[in-house]
Amino acid sequence: MADLIRMTVTRPSPRPYVLATAGIAGLSMLWYLVYRVFGLGPSVPAYFAAPLASATGAVAVLALLRWVPLEPAARTFWRLILVLETTVAIGRGINAGYAVVAYPDPPRTPPAFALFSVVGMIAAIVAICLVPLGRISRADRRKRFLDRCIAFYGCATLLWFAALGPLLDADEPWPLRAKLMVGLALLMSALGISRVAYVPGGPVDRAAVRLVACSGLATAAYAMLAAHAGHHVGVVGQSVLLPLGPVLIVLAVARQWRYTGAVQKREAWLPYLAVVAVDVPLVLTVFGPMGWPGRIVVLMAVFVTLLASLRQLLAYRENQRLIAAQIAAQEQLRWDATHDALTGVANRSLFRDRLALALEADPATVIMVDLDDFKTVNDSLGHNVGDDLLVAVAAVLTEAVGRDGIVARLGGDEFAVLIDDPAVESDAVLGRIGAVLSSSLSEHRLLMHASAGVATAPAGTPLDHLLRDADTALYSAKQRGKDNWVRFAPGMERPVVADAQLGADLRRGLEAGEFRVVYQPLVDLHLNRVIGVEALVRWQHPTRGVVSPADFIPAAERTGLIVPLGRFVLRETCRQAAQWLAEFGPEVLQKAGPNVSARQLHDPDFVDDVRAALADSGLPGELLVLELTESAVLRGQQVSRALHELHDMGVRLALDDFGTGESSLSLLRAFPASIVKLDKSFVDGIELDDDGTPEAAARQAVARAVIQMAGALDLDTVAEGIENEEQAERLRRLGYSLGQGFHLAEPMSPAEVGAMLAGQRVADAA
Repeated sequence: MADLIRMTVTRPSPRPYVLATAGIAGLSMLWYLVYRVFGLGPSVPAYFAAPLASATGAVAVLALLRWVPLEPAARTFWRLILVLETTVAIGRGINAGYAVVAYPDPPRTPPAFALFSVVGMIAAIVAICLVPLGRISRADRRKRFLDRCIAFYGCATLLWFAALGPLLDADEPWPLRAKLMVGLALLMSALGISRVAYVPGGPVDRAAVRLVACSGLATAAYAMLAAHAGHHVGVVGQSVLLPLGPVLIVLAVARQWRYTGAVQKREAWLPYLAVVAVDVPLVLTVFGPMGWPGRIVVLMAVFVTLLASLRQLLAYRENQRLIAAQIAAQEQLRWDATHDALTGVANRSLFRDRLALALEADPATVIMVDLDDFKTVNDSLGHNVGDDLLVAVAAVLTEAVGRDGIVARLGGDEFAVLIDDPAVESDAVLGRIGAVLSSSLSEHRLLMHASAGVATAPAGTPLDHLLRDADTALYSAKQRGKDNWVRFAPGMERPVVADAQLGADLRRGLEAGEFRVVYQPLVDLHLNRVIGVEALVRWQHPTRGVVSPADFIPAAERTGLIVPLGRFVLRETCRQAAQWLAEFGPEVLQKAGPNVSARQLHDPDFVDDVRAALADSGLPGELLVLELTESAVLRGQQVSRALHELHDMGVRLALDDFGTGESSLSLLRAFPASIVKLDKSFVDGIELDDDGTPEAAARQAVARAVIQMAGALDLDTVAEGIENEEQAERLRRLGYSLGQGFHLAEPMSPAEVGAMLAGQRVADAA
């Protein structure tokens, strides 16, 4: 709260403190110049500049603590610097008092002065040691520690050689308290210079810490001068050198005052500079008189050299690790670029490269393997289970192929095997592949089947031609049913090309509006009256004429165009049924049923499409009957959710071709069906034997069971494929009231259905 209040008040500038301290130091230097040149007055004024400057520095630190919001670590640092300036100001003030009282022969270092100065130096050393270093890793922490040690001992060696060593070995003895004070000042300088060089940024400005550390160099310079020139240099030290320390402190305050917390660069050059700095006193010591201070210089130089060597060793090891990591990363990138991320086998790119290389000199064989009904696994069990299955398939394929070939995943559930050794029998490899795929796979113990296409080409064949032939063979195997393999033969590609052309024509035909909807009436078998229609799509091709649904519906399924095609049929059926209701009355139709494919049910927008078609046409939802096959219903949770949403909207669902699927009875419990349509296969031949005979009972068994089961479950039933009146009569006796078939009415245009409905209305009126 106090920081917030201070921030709302206009913050003063540190400029007055800088000017005041610099002014005191400047006036003191000017006095010394006059004193030396003209010899005017006593030497006592020399002792007053240092305490005044230190007192001004203490005031500047107090202002910083009062006016500038600081983080806790920074506040602790500056409080300790305040202790430094306060104690030094008191100590130097006592020294000035001694100079006045004992003039003309003041003591060199009064005990009180030394005591206060020592306390201040210790506070500054603690402050520098507590400067936060930032968060770095353990390895970086070791390197930074060695760098700081090198910088510290390099600075310490230079300061020892220049100041403390000569002071300890001076001809004129110095008191222990003076030596201790100078030693602490040098320690503070070396610590500050070396420590902040490796602080990446933090609450305390690095330059401010360095200025604080360099303030001790004023004392070091005074000691160096006194060691070489004797005690009579006290006037120049007191008036010129010592006031510079507070000036640096106040400049540090100004730096912190303007500090924004920006991250600064680490100075990696300092250890090298420290090594060079050690060489200077080392050379001077070697070529000068060798005393015990010189021996210490040599020892410290050796120690710094050892530290630098250790640092270089760490740098070398780190570089080796970085190079190894880079090599490993490059290897991983190369692996990722040529291998499938999920299964770990070769990807399409690597497979094509190996195939191109193989075809340069020898014949090669490609086996395309595609899992049957893999989409059902994804839809019913989830993509995680599907991924586990793909990993398991890749593993067993790799094991089955062994060294005879290369296994690759080309995408989705499609794998490929390259056999580039003419001595390897592809049939043997196929047998091993079939054996491993016929067993349960993955941890989920799934039983899968696969289709395969095999193609062989001589050396020099373009690889795309060989891949095309293998794809053609795979397509042919899929056309024959599940769990088949086919070897490519010339001419096999023609149906595939025709199918591809048909797919392209489908897209164009949709855009050109070449599709139309016809309607096969649904007839009441007792009243011989149309009560509904089933919508069927027809394609009027501009050059091929009418294309059979048996030809273009499978192509639409494979290409995904069944979704927009089914959307067109749905909207057209709703529109036409609503038009008939408006024209002939609400009782004219009870059902309007377009067929729905499994691909449509998987479309996430299908339910919205049905909702929009009903809303745009105005057709009541209960009059729309969506006809679905059992295989379309058995497609997982997404399909189940969509069907229940449609049921909740009032749309009725009819189970088409009932009795031909694998799970008809279980579907009736889980699937919200309203209508069951008996498949044509159970109607064919139902009239051939006389009623009451065992043969007739056998032929009618399924039809009888379905009508009884539907009655128990309260479902409507429709008999499909009625071709003659005898079949219609037998179905009526079994209890069927609704039927479809060419005997009752063939698929017809909307106008023909309208004419039929108009005739029924006239008959009703009569």
